[in-house]
Amino acid sequence: MMNWFPNIFLLIFSEKSSAYIPFPQRHFLSLCPSLLESKTFTVEDAVETIGFGRFHIALFLIMGSTGVVEAMEIMLIAVVSPVIRCEWQLENWQVALVTTMVFFGYMVFSILFGLLADRYGRWKILLISFLWGAYFSLLTSFSPSYIWFVFLRTMVGCGVSGHAQGLIIKTEFLPTKYRGYMLPLSQVFWLAGSLLIIGLASVVIPTIGWRWLIRIASIPGIILILAFKFIPESARFNVSTGNTQAALATLQHIAKMNRSVMPEGKLVEPILEKRGRFADLLDAKYLRTTLQIWVIWLGISFAYYGVILASAELLERDLVCGSGAKSESQSQVTVTLPDTEESHSPCHCHMFAPSDYRTMIISTAGEIALNPLNILGINFLGRRLSLSITMGCTALFFLLLNICTSSAGLIGFLFMLRALVAANFNTIYIYTAEVYPTMMRALGMGTSGSLCRIGAMVAPFISQVLMNASLLGALCLFSSVCVVCAISAFTLPIETKGRALQQIK
Repeated sequence: MMNWFPNIFLLIFSEKSSAYIPFPQRHFLSLCPSLLESKTFTVEDAVETIGFGRFHIALFLIMGSTGVVEAMEIMLIAVVSPVIRCEWQLENWQVALVTTMVFFGYMVFSILFGLLADRYGRWKILLISFLWGAYFSLLTSFSPSYIWFVFLRTMVGCGVSGHAQGLIIKTEFLPTKYRGYMLPLSQVFWLAGSLLIIGLASVVIPTIGWRWLIRIASIPGIILILAFKFIPESARFNVSTGNTQAALATLQHIAKMNRSVMPEGKLVEPILEKRGRFADLLDAKYLRTTLQIWVIWLGISFAYYGVILASAELLERDLVCGSGAKSESQSQVTVTLPDTEESHSPCHCHMFAPSDYRTMIISTAGEIALNPLNILGINFLGRRLSLSITMGCTALFFLLLNICTSSAGLIGFLFMLRALVAANFNTIYIYTAEVYPTMMRALGMGTSGSLCRIGAMVAPFISQVLMNASLLGALCLFSSVCVVCAISAFTLPIETKGRALQQIK
């Protein structure tokens, strides 16, 4: 007995005890339950001990699929814009207003959902946001007029804003060393959603119309709602509210599913009475970080949706080399309105041709092109340096769009821009989810997402209005914003690479 007796004290009082306890020690602990009960562990300890396994693969697939739905709802505006412009004889600013109002709804509800998620749970808000989005998306397909279309798409934007809770749930369940790899891979789902909506548009719009496209695009969201029952509420959130038993049950379920074990002892975490407060975001410890994150989110969103809408605009108006010449592959329809005051000039409808859809697919596929390099940069260079490099490159490629080039050259530039802006979003999503503690993580993501939509609301008027008047002016504006974001990213005060998630500030 003496040859193992000293080892039991090393096991009990060491900082990191093994999850697998040899039989003699286990027998001794069973005889002395008070020693076992004196040991404690946190959710962070449990997540790291359980490790990565089958639960996390299911989590990645289900929560990652929220990106498919979000991408389809956001990209839908880009592919239906030429059709509704023609059907309702819209001016440029009216087409831009549709996108702006979608992001206005996103901006308002992103903060609201963030507050509610920190107080009532991530899972509940995610479910509500999907039900909301699916309902209003279906209603959009029955819009009798432009005004109704704008209103209903605004409501869809409100619902989509809650999808960010899926990322928070993933972040809070993933072990530290896997976050830098698994979270960027979620970009695959956004890419899949973008490619799916463009592919569907190329087939559905010319045959049965844009209304059926919207109805079909609602199906993935409805299916995903049914899959949410397989994902539990965040254990970190449960312990922050004092619901330790629910958190423990969740962790035990994950351990069983992963064929792993729980840490020995009792789960202990402080109860956070004050959660989801704006004052915490602007506390001295996080003030500079919060302000710089807001600037970066705003700029990244401005650049991202600027690229998406500029791609559609360049294709629709054939602005290669700055000329307004009509390509042979592009179809033009002239709709003459009845002889009224509002119809003295005809509305020229430039509909997407099959070649335009192919070009959009190629440029969209660029979003995954830099993903391997982005993952390496995030994990080896760190979040801050990686983001500052990709933002600087984004600024450069915006300026390159002004170079007189062939259609192939334009597609190449758009391809690289989509890859860079996607890498920017990957990195800032991860950084924001990691830098804030559990008590205000959802609110931090919510406010950042809200500020981000200001950039998205402005982008249509630059890509669809200013670009029509001055291509160089629009591109210089996009590039300047990216430079500001690159500097802000480089000077962020906290690096989250390899840092455990904080529970309290």
